[in-house]
Amino acid sequence: MSKIKPSQGAPYARIMGVGGYRPTRVVPNEVILETIDSSDEWIRSRSGIATRHWASDEETVAAMSVEAAGKAIADAGITPEQIGGVIVSTVSHFKQTPAIATEIADKIGAGKPAAFDISAGCAGFGYGLTLARGMVTDGSAEYVLVIGVERLSDLTDLNDRATAFLFGDGAGAVIVGPSKEPKIGPTVWGSEGDKSETIKQTISWEEYRAGSPEKFPAITQEGQAVFRWAVFEMAKVAQQALDAAGVTAEDLDVFIPHQANERIIDSMVKTLKLPEHVTVARDVRTTGNTSAASIPLAMERLLATGEAKSGDTALVIGFGAGLVYAATVVTLP
Repeated sequence: MSKIKPSQGAPYARIMGVGGYRPTRVVPNEVILETIDSSDEWIRSRSGIATRHWASDEETVAAMSVEAAGKAIADAGITPEQIGGVIVSTVSHFKQTPAIATEIADKIGAGKPAAFDISAGCAGFGYGLTLARGMVTDGSAEYVLVIGVERLSDLTDLNDRATAFLFGDGAGAVIVGPSKEPKIGPTVWGSEGDKSETIKQTISWEEYRAGSPEKFPAITQEGQAVFRWAVFEMAKVAQQALDAAGVTAEDLDVFIPHQANERIIDSMVKTLKLPEHVTVARDVRTTGNTSAASIPLAMERLLATGEAKSGDTALVIGFGAGLVYAATVVTLP
């Protein structure tokens, strides 16, 4: 007979509040066209992107996260001291250690929570949300702050015609806390490491330190391969998440996919046969691809504009470098 006391957490977890931060500088396609041979029409037709936000020197990963976190905490109606965990998903914090989550926890006045970073690319928010749900139901934390934050402008090769127009900066945050009813469904997640070369950093930090080549590392991808994978495979994952949650497309109010490319979003909507009443997030048009930040940023905008409302049932799915993915059904805060 085990002598270990069983965990005693909340029966379920829910998203209690959401917040976002978008850098003040808005960058239109015309700026991107200064370094690549393309056109505004081509960029919009291939991606749906018209503008994106790029951070200033002062808008650091930590600074953007603190702003987004403050809004999420206020929206949830809790105090920073109540936060027992801080999870930050990012690929653009350039210190290997310590985790930026510890600095953010201190700056928001969270006391001494568990704090750590994860690297799951564009699926990072879903990974963080799943971990937070587990912490709340396990009882290791009553409230968990989940942040997706990126400064992808630092990892963008402005001379790469295939990717220069894609990426933006920003931070999105949610508070996950206890619930008496299931408000976050089972997560369907996984990885396909045999496709890891389709989205990657151009050179390793070791190669950069060695000075060969001298160019700063950037994100590159095999566009067509990523598109096919996202359209055909991720629609299947999204359907699996619906099935796992016991809901149908008809039951949905909102669809919030990773904001990678509007053509991918349109294809997923068609494959999933989403009804016309389902609101579809299209934040990519003015924010670009912000990787781990894209889903919470899109969620915040839908709620702020009234396109979605508290209590709505939403399907969220993130997918990207790894290749990794995570999908779940949630009740909006």
